[in-house]
Amino acid sequence: MKKKLFLIVSLCMLVFGLAACGEDPKDVDYNGVTYEQLESASQSLASTLVSLTDEDIENYITQSGDEITTNLMTKWKDLKPTIGDYVDLAEFSVSKSGKTLTTAQVLDFTERDVTLTCVYNYTDMQLEDITLDEIYSLGETMQKALMNTLMGLGTVFCILILISLIIYAFKVIPYLTQKAEEKKAAAAGAATQTVVAETPKAAEPEPVAPAQDDLELIAVISAAVAAAEGTSADGFVVRSIKRRR
Repeated sequence: MKKKLFLIVSLCMLVFGLAACGEDPKDVDYNGVTYEQLESASQSLASTLVSLTDEDIENYITQSGDEITTNLMTKWKDLKPTIGDYVDLAEFSVSKSGKTLTTAQVLDFTERDVTLTCVYNYTDMQLEDITLDEIYSLGETMQKALMNTLMGLGTVFCILILISLIIYAFKVIPYLTQKAEEKKAAAAGAATQTVVAETPKAAEPEPVAPAQDDLELIAVISAAVAAAEGTSADGFVVRSIKRRR
């Protein structure tokens, strides 16, 4: 029984929801404001925008003192050179989401259409924001989406390549450090060898000439013979010395 009752309540809610969705927005009362009033306010604002001169726009930007008006005029100044000449007002729509009511008025231009959007606080129907947005074709929208996708993928690949290079650098840095240390050691060894080569060697003693040795030997023998004979060494002369084995 409870399941049947729940099913009946669900069906009733679905029927009421479909009935609400099928309601004409022109017949809805938007917290005391009618559809025609909202449409008239948007169209009046649009007509005022397209009738402004460049001087009027600059005056609004510099003298308005209102943030909403300043932002709207700044956006309108940027859009004017790119959208072409004004043609006419197009469709108007109203949408409500929670405590926010939004109206959208399309303006036709020769180069590109523009949407004038007004955002209201549904509680007191006070204007909170006004924006101007260019309307892009399906091809342009797809092209922008493709460009955004390519830019995102390119950014990801660049970051991955950078990370790979950093990881590879961790392998190369120790190798380069070792090479630098080897070069320093080789330079230190070469400097040591240079210092040793430049150090002067100790002077070697000159060899005694054989003739000088013979003269000394003759003098010793002459003195020994003179002593043995009891005479002076001046009384005889040693002519030659022969060595015996």
